[in-house]
Amino acid sequence: MEVGNALLASSGLQKGSEKMRNNTTLICVPIMGEAIAKMMVDMDKAKANGADLIEIRLDSLKNFNPYEDLKVLIKESPLPTLITYRPKWEGGLYDGDENKRLDVLRLAMDLGAHYIDVELQVARQFIDTISGKKPENTKIIVSSHNYQYTPSVEDLGNLVARIQETGADIVKIATTAVEITDVARIFQITVHSQVPVIGLVMGDRGIISRILCAKFGGYLTFGTLESGVVSAPGQPTLKDLLSPYNFRQIGPDTKVFGIIGKPVAHSKSPILYNEAFKSVGFNGVFVHLLVDNIANFLRTYSSSDFAGFSVTIPHKETALKCCDEVDPVAKLIGAVNCIIRRSADGKLIGYNTDYYGAISAIEDGLRGKHNSGSITGSPLAGRLFVVIGAGGAGKALAFGAREKGARVVIANRTYERARELANTVGGDALALADLDNYHPEDGMILANTTSIGMQPKVDETPISKHALGSYSLVFDAVYTPKMTKLLKEAEESGATIVTGLEMFIGQAFEQYEHFTGLPAPKEIFRNTMANY
Repeated sequence: MEVGNALLASSGLQKGSEKMRNNTTLICVPIMGEAIAKMMVDMDKAKANGADLIEIRLDSLKNFNPYEDLKVLIKESPLPTLITYRPKWEGGLYDGDENKRLDVLRLAMDLGAHYIDVELQVARQFIDTISGKKPENTKIIVSSHNYQYTPSVEDLGNLVARIQETGADIVKIATTAVEITDVARIFQITVHSQVPVIGLVMGDRGIISRILCAKFGGYLTFGTLESGVVSAPGQPTLKDLLSPYNFRQIGPDTKVFGIIGKPVAHSKSPILYNEAFKSVGFNGVFVHLLVDNIANFLRTYSSSDFAGFSVTIPHKETALKCCDEVDPVAKLIGAVNCIIRRSADGKLIGYNTDYYGAISAIEDGLRGKHNSGSITGSPLAGRLFVVIGAGGAGKALAFGAREKGARVVIANRTYERARELANTVGGDALALADLDNYHPEDGMILANTTSIGMQPKVDETPISKHALGSYSLVFDAVYTPKMTKLLKEAEESGATIVTGLEMFIGQAFEQYEHFTGLPAPKEIFRNTMANY
């Protein structure tokens, strides 16, 4: 990374700003105001919030007077500047004369811009015209954008060579992720390149490229000032990069963990684990992993760098088949929500911590209500326990409740799946449509393990309010939002409620210990989640 350090220094960044860094990857904030005044305000915000440099997107300006405006933007910028004037044919907003556009980039260079971004298609022509005139402190980034897919490693390697041949100081490749496995090819190119590379993968499946580029030696990443105000699909915010992701602390030896799911963006796991890692000084980072095919994912990210994963809907049952060894409890449940890559031999070991998290949270809820902390045995013993859902989490709760001596009933949209799970745990089955009229006794326990009621469909509930009067405790595995419609109506009906957040924290204790080999910092977990 000597090249990266030299370029970091030449960009105008002071050595002091490198303190506490484990990488030289810069965080660049795209500035896309329609007016110069708005851009100036945003530039100050970027500096105040910890950015290293700013990308001034000239194509976003409504009225642009090149000489006057560039002089202000470059001379008065509180941070080093990257000037981009992206044409429509490369995904930008500029739709004017091409020669005038390139003239503006040359002017920006003359006025002292630290970086100029030029598209590969016109790079050779542009660089030829500035031969011998380029200031020492200006670096030319030559960029290529692919808005459809991510090419093969061979094609990416050829693309890097083509960009280098133009005379580029820095290579920038932005591709699009069709699947999360595409990102691995960009990591491969970045880590093995002999020249500075900005390698980013656009879209929700490519977000890890924007965080883990710090591990694999990427030259810079982009972080936005506001959520949703992006210059390319999938950009995280500057705030998120710095915390929860602790971007400055990510280095070549950082272990990668993440939550595998679809959907997955709602998960609070990265907030929880990254805060815990930081608090104890553990060299790891935890990311969202939007995965379509878990077997492909685990095959592709097979190095020891990718050390462990949480697994959520809909992959828990398939995950079990992908593991080399499975914990006996997880095998009985038939689902895995935690995978560890064993450092000794690289084998994948599967566990189920949903069982522990949910059942202990429900038991605590029952003990609290009946003030029976001194009574030995489980407060679930002998109770009628209705589980909604027959997927991975449903299996975990059904198995856990049976182990504690409860009588288990499975309610599922597809009756056949309910019957199948009920047979496995020695319980009864119902179609979900029949649950509203199911009332064999009072004081039952209800556990929703489906995604019904999860954001954005917060007005949905798996059971009507009038039926909730038969239950003494209602648990919902959904924790976004924390108070689902089901829980609100259960509370109004007089039931004790247990939120998915309590299960989430309980199962996370055990996962953290599997991930790190350290005792879970339980107070930190509780305090972190209390803020969300």
